[in-house]
Amino acid sequence: MTERKKPRSPLHHKPRAVTRERERLGLTKAAVAERAGVSPSLITEIEKGTRNATPAMILVLAGILECDPDTLRRKPLGARPAAPKGAPQEAAA
Repeated sequence: MTERKKPRSPLHHKPRAVTRERERLGLTKAAVAERAGVSPSLITEIEKGTRNATPAMILVLAGILECDPDTLRRKPLGARPAAPKGAPQEAAA
């Protein structure tokens, strides 16, 4: 069996956060998978960072793991990208 490599694009989620929140509740990967209606291997791949969790899956996982979705997201919704180095900064209103 070949091992999956990390996805090419940046992940939508933080793999370690998914693992941390699952372990905080004392849930197994199989239990999370069953509640999410997906295979245990998908949860394993999401936690390893070899599979990208879709925005919809992040919401499902957050519900199961009883946490705010932003805890699992790489960037919280509404987060603005950092200004390029050397770019003028906006004045505070």
